[in-house]
Amino acid sequence: MRLAALLAAAGATAPGAERLDVRHIVYDSRQVTEGSLFVAIKGFHRDGHDHAADAVDRGAIAVVAERPLELGAPVAVVADTRTALADLAAEFYDHPTRRLRLVGVTGTDGKTTTVHLISDVLEASGQRTGYATTVDFKVCDHTWKNETRQTTQEAVEVQEFLAELAIAGGTWGVIEATSHSLALRKLRHCDVDVAVFTNLSPEHLDFHGTLQGYLEAKAILFDELLRGQDKGVRKTAVLNADDPHWSYLAGRAEPARVITYGVDALADVQAEILVADAAGSRLAIEAFGARTELDLPLVGRFNVQNALAACAAGIAAGATLEQARGALARATPVAGRMERVDEGQPFEVIVDYAHTPASLEKVLSLLRPLTEGRLIAVFGSAGERDREKRPKMAGVAARLADFFVITEEDPRLEDPVKILREIEAGAVAAGAREGNDYLVIDDRTAAIAAAISRAEPCDIVVLCGKGDEASIIAGEEKRPWDEAGAARDALRARGFG
Repeated sequence: MRLAALLAAAGATAPGAERLDVRHIVYDSRQVTEGSLFVAIKGFHRDGHDHAADAVDRGAIAVVAERPLELGAPVAVVADTRTALADLAAEFYDHPTRRLRLVGVTGTDGKTTTVHLISDVLEASGQRTGYATTVDFKVCDHTWKNETRQTTQEAVEVQEFLAELAIAGGTWGVIEATSHSLALRKLRHCDVDVAVFTNLSPEHLDFHGTLQGYLEAKAILFDELLRGQDKGVRKTAVLNADDPHWSYLAGRAEPARVITYGVDALADVQAEILVADAAGSRLAIEAFGARTELDLPLVGRFNVQNALAACAAGIAAGATLEQARGALARATPVAGRMERVDEGQPFEVIVDYAHTPASLEKVLSLLRPLTEGRLIAVFGSAGERDREKRPKMAGVAARLADFFVITEEDPRLEDPVKILREIEAGAVAAGAREGNDYLVIDDRTAAIAAAISRAEPCDIVVLCGKGDEASIIAGEEKRPWDEAGAARDALRARGFG
């Protein structure tokens, strides 16, 4: 694409732009190849402006920046390079969501599972779908693991993915919409047709400042709902009526249609849990005058709500309740979400992504009545993330688990020992005693082994916080990691398997 036409989409110009062709848009100077346009982004640890000269040396034909730079290539100056990156990416990939229908899912917990379930429901109604989640990607019949450690990538990758889905014949895309991605404009120009809200609890307050700021970031998805063009499906907000924040988002979504779902609250898509056990739940669902029953093979009340969200989103997209029923009855757990690790041991080992006080409480509260023996938990708290949640995590564990191990999650550039002590403060405040009620073990492999070594028949060991993530971020290094694999190694060390 001609540089001049591309820059025009971001309201920018550069000398000689009408004579230059852009082959790639990049924001990491190390990824520059011949014909690249380099966009200088101010990150949390690095400023792309400091690497602009390197980008030009590597072959960048021009640079987009927030201030004038003296380089051997044209420089287009914009007010905000993150906004410009989104504008440029959408233009470069020809605005794929002007043709592709799109569901965006936001909320503190349950996004990945809900995205998978929505895709299943839409496929059951005859659509061809793709999705982008923390765990994996899907383009029609092809799926692959998300190894980036980012729930939502930068705008360039988002638009490229959606363009690939549209070209492959996809009719619906389903994506996770995190608060960070919305606040950082990564999903700008993603024309959403159905916006789904799962729940809200304190998280990422280091970034958003307050719970209201966090909610405001989530609400951006519902603002975007109203800006898109008509693609033959009614713009709809799908909201969890069991969460008190739903009414605020309903107001933000006006005049779009609102469909609510819930178990306790009166809702448009209502479920009654008839039976619940370690295998899943038997549900009765009523929606817009229709009623059905199904066995949901996913454990826990929160998965019932995820299933209801998928049912409601499917109805918003044109699926029937019976089509949703069929898809949900065939649901399979997402990797790292209540995933059982079985090496023939006489106790349960479960891997889950729970990494907030609310999600940890949900998981432990679910497992508590299902545990005939002791409930043993392993968890940590990420560095450079909300510090206020650290002692709360231990407080939840002290209240609901019989024993727990505090360990590393992703310390990043923070002092790991400091993080562990801040978590442990919550255990001490709750009256828990080190050695008797809990242990603090920095090394996660050793922590998992310590928990599993204590397990006896009928116990449940739940490993929280990492899920299927393939690395632990320590400093600026990504160390390879496999949570389920570490659990299997610990079980085999005990003679199982």
